[in-house]
Amino acid sequence: MKELKPITNKLLWIFALGQFGWSLLSGIVSNWMVYYYTGIPSEQNPNTGVFASGITQSPILFKLTLFGLVLAAGRIFDAITDPLIAGWSDRSNYKGGRRIPFMRAMAVPFSLCTIGLFVLPQTGSIGLNDTILFILLMVFYLFMTMFCTPYNALIAELGDTQQHRINVSTFISFTFILGQSISFLLPNVAGALEPGVGQQNSIRYSVAIMATMACISMLIPAFYIKERDYIDSKPSETAPFKSLAKTFSNGQFRRFVYSDVIYFFALTLFQTGLAFYETQLMEIEDTWTFVLTATMTAISVALYPVVNILAKRMGKKPLIITGFFSYCIVFGITTMCGKGLHWGFIIAVTAAIPMAILGILPQACVADVAEVTRLETGEDRSGMFFAARTFAFKMGQALALVIFTSITSSQTKQSYRTTALIAFITCFIGAVIFFTYKEKAILERIRDLKTGRANKTSFYKKKLP
Repeated sequence: MKELKPITNKLLWIFALGQFGWSLLSGIVSNWMVYYYTGIPSEQNPNTGVFASGITQSPILFKLTLFGLVLAAGRIFDAITDPLIAGWSDRSNYKGGRRIPFMRAMAVPFSLCTIGLFVLPQTGSIGLNDTILFILLMVFYLFMTMFCTPYNALIAELGDTQQHRINVSTFISFTFILGQSISFLLPNVAGALEPGVGQQNSIRYSVAIMATMACISMLIPAFYIKERDYIDSKPSETAPFKSLAKTFSNGQFRRFVYSDVIYFFALTLFQTGLAFYETQLMEIEDTWTFVLTATMTAISVALYPVVNILAKRMGKKPLIITGFFSYCIVFGITTMCGKGLHWGFIIAVTAAIPMAILGILPQACVADVAEVTRLETGEDRSGMFFAARTFAFKMGQALALVIFTSITSSQTKQSYRTTALIAFITCFIGAVIFFTYKEKAILERIRDLKTGRANKTSFYKKKLP
């Protein structure tokens, strides 16, 4: 048997660069597409709805808008392809490994498609623009899945110990939040470019610059990490949807996913509305979005070492529950906020705590469950565990996008407050559900299996209810 190279924190940091890349691309689309493709420009924020005239804006079914339905359809399509790509990755046996070849192939088209979303749906025909936007979003989410699903599987495979799992989750959380934060610079970059290229082109060029940064960041780990040198992986023999069913038959995993999908539903409502909360409720310029996000990011990153240490000492579960309730406070403040920049800073500071916790620890929980299953069955289906998680929470995101665009179709202040209130209620429910997750039992099972003190009785039939 080939001797594997040791996994180091340097390697995990290089791996985390990939998270920065796809996070930046995802942030551009999730944070700014609704803002630029819907809404009405104002004197204070002239870029709001700058591309809105090119696509259908009026509700087409009850209060459901075409744009909301297209975004939701994209997330549903994304969710459905997750287990297919995960199964493909789990069962692959490429020379470069089971995960890295996907990352190498997808980085460039994923980045190009992001640029296309802000360039191509600009013909003189609204119907044609609607069609192009729909097709591009489907392709965007397909390419994102083909990069992210294999990438996420490496979290469990490079996290060969509990310490490494928490460390890699910490590192990718940092690069994720950095990518999201950089995406909020889009109006600032566009503003600097606008005098030379015009309003619409400044946005397109800004997207292209950021997408290039993202592409390079995804390619670095894809070509630096030699997967076979660090991971002794064997192709799974389980068909994709059978593997997905086996994954969801795990009771502890289901309990984690129930709370996770509700959390992402609430968070998507909040993130989609953030630019509107700031420009419509607080009545501040959209260029302040980056400053507020940078403040939130800086405080959150400063808390990372604390979260990392506390997770190793007291466990992930109590911290995750704290994160849920902290986000409830954030959503509650947003519901009641008034005019003024100070409200933006209050939310930024308050949100930094749950952002630090929930940005790091949920991935480590999935890696724990994937690890105990690998030890018991001898079959590594890490890709499917992360795909099952994303399958579930993307369905929640799809629902959130439909609800947000439908509720805010009137574009009133009260409609935006309503979305924050819904986020508060659902996040509270998610916190309550997570109390049923049994982290200690899972970690004890992993230790027993690694030390040979336990029989490999299936985790699905184990005494973990």
